[in-house]
Amino acid sequence: MNTEELQQTTTALMAGDKGLLAMDESLPTCNKRFQEAGIPQTEEYRRKYRQLIVTTPNLGEYISGAILFDETVYQSTDDQVLFMDVLHRAGIIPGIKVDEGTVEMPGHPKEKITRGLDGLTERLNNYYGLGARFAKWRAVITIGEGIPSDENIAANTKLLARYALLCQQADIVPIVEPEVLMDGDHTIERCYEVTEKTIKVLFTQLQAEGVYLPGLILKPNMVIAGKDCPVQKSTDEVATATVNCLLASVPPEVGGVAFLSGGQSPQEAARHLHAMHVKFDDKLPWPLTFSFARALQQPALELWKGKDENVKAAQDMLYFRASMASAARAGQYSVDIDN
Repeated sequence: MNTEELQQTTTALMAGDKGLLAMDESLPTCNKRFQEAGIPQTEEYRRKYRQLIVTTPNLGEYISGAILFDETVYQSTDDQVLFMDVLHRAGIIPGIKVDEGTVEMPGHPKEKITRGLDGLTERLNNYYGLGARFAKWRAVITIGEGIPSDENIAANTKLLARYALLCQQADIVPIVEPEVLMDGDHTIERCYEVTEKTIKVLFTQLQAEGVYLPGLILKPNMVIAGKDCPVQKSTDEVATATVNCLLASVPPEVGGVAFLSGGQSPQEAARHLHAMHVKFDDKLPWPLTFSFARALQQPALELWKGKDENVKAAQDMLYFRASMASAARAGQYSVDIDN
């Protein structure tokens, strides 16, 4: 484990007012979004879409790292330049999603655990050789009647901690993502309770494994009411709950925090991140940024529609959405500039 390299990578990923672009959708998820947009669900169209993303002019002004899916690591542009090389040339650090998705937890039919530890060391060493310098593993925590269970939180965080250690042993920065889902009608108070508990257990597990915290990035959900909850809190209330939850659960030596968007609209996610920086910037012990997927990509995907003549418009939209997320991190976002 080269802690100096891990810390350098983490610092570069969290630098300035930049953030991370999550473009690591699994094949089923990517195909589902293509189907909704009327795009053929083939490997070639997935390649074309990811080419659109990585070749967006000047994207590196606002994006420090891009999380890829395994298929994307080996894909190339029309003129046979590997996407990994395109990202490097743009000043964007390539990363890789290494978990293999979720399955039902034995004995807990309403809860999920994540697969992917088998053969992970060999895969990480291969990805490092290809140029990846960080990785991501997503755990899913569901709020519902009687859940999440302590057993589910323990199982998911133990897997996250083991993954994180294996990453660092391969000199790859781990992003740990314990996502408390927005699905459901739970209140913001319930989300706070579950998120705080999950993150506290996670860091207990990480420290037990000997993970080097300055070379690690946490990718949490924002603390927000379930999307079916009749009472939705204001932007400031979400920002306050989220930051207070993190201050109560995340050790100050952690290398950075990068939020998932979790189904929020691009504008909602930006407003919340902006409010956190306006209200709490001088109280944050770690850099706080974005690691959005749909909140950056979806508007561009809807413009593209799988058609070559729409590539420039889609790229312009992706660049714009990245600029809005960056403005939010800088505490300079407003709805007036987001149109």
